[in-house]
Amino acid sequence: MSILNKPFQTVHDTAPFSQINTADYVPAFEKTIQETKNKIESIANNTKAATFENTIEALAFADLHLDRISNIFFNLHSAETNDDLDKIAQEIAPKLSALQNDITLNFALFQRVKEVYNSKDLLSLSNEQQTLLEKSYRNFTRNGALLNDIEKDKLREIDSELSTLKLKFGENILAETNAYQLLITNEADLSGLPQGAIEAAKELAETHGKKGWIFTLDYPSYIPFITYSDNRELRKELTVAAGKKGFQNNKYNNEEILLKIANLRHQRALLLGYNTHANFVLEQRMAETPDKVKSFLNDLLIKAKPAAEQEFKELRDFAYTIDGISTLEKWDSAYYSEKLKKEKFNLNDEILKPYFELQNVLQGAFTIAEKLFDIHFTEVYNIDKYHEEVQTYEVRDQNKKLIAVFYADFFPRKGKRNGAWMTSFKPQYINNGVEERPHVSIVCNFTRPTNSKPSLLTFSEVKTLFHEFGHALHGILAESTYPVLSGTSVYWDFVELPSQLMENWCYEEQALTLFAKHYETQVTIPMEYINKIRESASFMEGMSTLRQLSFGLLDMGWHAQDPTSITNIKEFENSCFASTTLFPDIKDNAMSTAFSHIFNGGYSSGYYSYKWSEVLDADAFQLFKEKGIFDKETAQKLQREILSKGGTIHPSKLYLNFRGRNPSVDALLKRAGLIK
Repeated sequence: MSILNKPFQTVHDTAPFSQINTADYVPAFEKTIQETKNKIESIANNTKAATFENTIEALAFADLHLDRISNIFFNLHSAETNDDLDKIAQEIAPKLSALQNDITLNFALFQRVKEVYNSKDLLSLSNEQQTLLEKSYRNFTRNGALLNDIEKDKLREIDSELSTLKLKFGENILAETNAYQLLITNEADLSGLPQGAIEAAKELAETHGKKGWIFTLDYPSYIPFITYSDNRELRKELTVAAGKKGFQNNKYNNEEILLKIANLRHQRALLLGYNTHANFVLEQRMAETPDKVKSFLNDLLIKAKPAAEQEFKELRDFAYTIDGISTLEKWDSAYYSEKLKKEKFNLNDEILKPYFELQNVLQGAFTIAEKLFDIHFTEVYNIDKYHEEVQTYEVRDQNKKLIAVFYADFFPRKGKRNGAWMTSFKPQYINNGVEERPHVSIVCNFTRPTNSKPSLLTFSEVKTLFHEFGHALHGILAESTYPVLSGTSVYWDFVELPSQLMENWCYEEQALTLFAKHYETQVTIPMEYINKIRESASFMEGMSTLRQLSFGLLDMGWHAQDPTSITNIKEFENSCFASTTLFPDIKDNAMSTAFSHIFNGGYSSGYYSYKWSEVLDADAFQLFKEKGIFDKETAQKLQREILSKGGTIHPSKLYLNFRGRNPSVDALLKRAGLIK
């Protein structure tokens, strides 16, 4: 029997990574899928009258074991994949999709769910139980329970194909990222680059048996190069290479895949009675409809565009003045922005990085969480890891009670996709009177330590760490009964609130002085720098906002209309970007073919949620600014009304309970410098 099908004999029931063989996964999935099917059949064929307990609650716990195995496998597929795991993912994804269809298209099961739902007014249910009942019923009606047999078969076909297409999309992006290297052999071509970036590039070249310096499309390599390299042609080469991912005439091309995904999503929506995929998705979001999302994005666009255009003109004029650049291109943006920032504020990342040593920043996040929520993180070395670089922690409350296991995985590797994310290996829930605490992980791609320096973060990376840590706190502090409503299992346009809220502490003196210490001297970051960080917080915010809005509008373009007439991805993108374009187009580049958030991740029809949540986080942090950034009463209210509640109550009500009123966009506009 596979290790995955036995009780884990591990500390805190953590995943036994070192004991799992690749060959274990398929048998474990097949066995557990069958066990789950048996449980579902038992619920559906129960001869007793349908009750909340024997139907809704039983369903909520029916796939616990399968969910555990899936979490382990697919988290490794994102953070530590290889060809074997890719093949297994392609084999398993359709089977998991088929199981979900088996559940939601099971007529007898739906009849029992409907029976409980129709008697809900006669039941004495808690808020959480009511939410679970509503969610369970909608899960059936929204996913095909009311279709006829022919339509159900069609839905199964669509879902199966989508499950493999999305995986292939992501695998292609990772392959494209891994395939590219910029080898520099002339030391003069390193002009302008920080010493740390040069050292890391040299070490990377050595590991590949090459002389010189290798730069890649991994963010810790890519971002410093396009930000600091004085060689404009090489900045162009790297920028164009990054923009070509999935858009080249090779086996990793994603054009046909994404067109299939968009069209299948639209077919699925029509089959289920919705006008578009966005209509289907947004029915269960705070924003509710595509029209509301477009209105939200376009209202922000009206406010941000004048500032963005003024910033672009300033940047263009600056580039012309110092270097005679007549046409500002995309590969010039980060480079001249950084130079302009240094001129205006006498501040850049290279000045700040010595004060942001990774382990100090991580400890700072822990300290802030302790001050706010009375929880304590202790690194432990007896918990199994999937890679030697992963750090493991016990999280305990004031009474030393374990409330979570926390994993942190910080550096790029060949088998790890780009970006940063929070995930979980096990959710929090209560079953048969026993509470299971969550196992939460954050995964990032930060600059590695070199032979001479520890990992030193840019300020942007500091914010990324705090962002993912905010998501982690949402999981760690969960206090729900049902796993499907626990932690980050909330409306997608609410899930970014805790993460973006945590970023605010990065700008506060009281917080920065806790962890921003020079890695060599341990001297605390000077007040002068803290003031400059604050002053520069809204630097180029108009352009940044415009960029985010462009992604949201592109997402709506793909999903809020019938995509069947789209044949030329590049032309379609340009039409979506028309109102937000500042830089000349790069004809060999496309955004959509590498837009993993919406074609491989969970953000289809939901990319707007980053800006939506910014409205919430700016408004929420305003309360901390009024009361004090470590005010216990406000923090306890945040924990009680939002972080611990997960998806048990509608997010609009949760926010109202916390803030005492609905959110105002003014706090965001003021913070971004878009209004006075």
